[in-house]
Amino acid sequence: MADVSPPSATNDPRAPRAASATHVQDVPGNAGDKPGPIDHDTLMACVELLFFAYRDFTGEPDAVLDQYGFGRAHHRVLHFISRNPGLSVAELLDILKITKQSLARVLKQLVSEGFVTQRAGEQDRRERRLYLTLKGSRLAEKLAALQVQRIETAFRKAGPDGEAATRQFLFAMVADGHRAKVEALIRLPSPSAPRDEILPPGSGGS
Repeated sequence: MADVSPPSATNDPRAPRAASATHVQDVPGNAGDKPGPIDHDTLMACVELLFFAYRDFTGEPDAVLDQYGFGRAHHRVLHFISRNPGLSVAELLDILKITKQSLARVLKQLVSEGFVTQRAGEQDRRERRLYLTLKGSRLAEKLAALQVQRIETAFRKAGPDGEAATRQFLFAMVADGHRAKVEALIRLPSPSAPRDEILPPGSGGS
């Protein structure tokens, strides 16, 4: 499948702004530290916390999606096209790690109902490039706003170190072989970037 790492910023308007190098091994305290084993009950509690956090993180968007007869697969497609206008079908498959048949069903509904449009690639006319319509952009922004608000509230409650610790934990949860692509894709602002340079939901980097 296609490599989803964005091209250089000089050639692609979708390229990320100054992404930081947030690697697991780069975080202070990792190198040379050999923490003791974590007991099973603590680990199981974290498994359950992830379940409940994800349940509530997706709960409000799920309710909105249900009004359109959509589910979480539609949400993921809308989100990544919103953030990466012109994403190819092959690139989207590589991100979502689902079958062509599953994606085809979701895309067919989103296209037929006017949320997504497809265009032939400029260099390869056989390639399908995906874009949101105005209708699709509005829905993607509405869904993103709900989740951004929940994350912002959680960061504030977690204290001054909560954002960095959470980001580091989530990167560590991503498989080693996928981490570089994920980092390139998500447009993580550099620590020095002003808050107003952080891409708003649905901006797509354009």
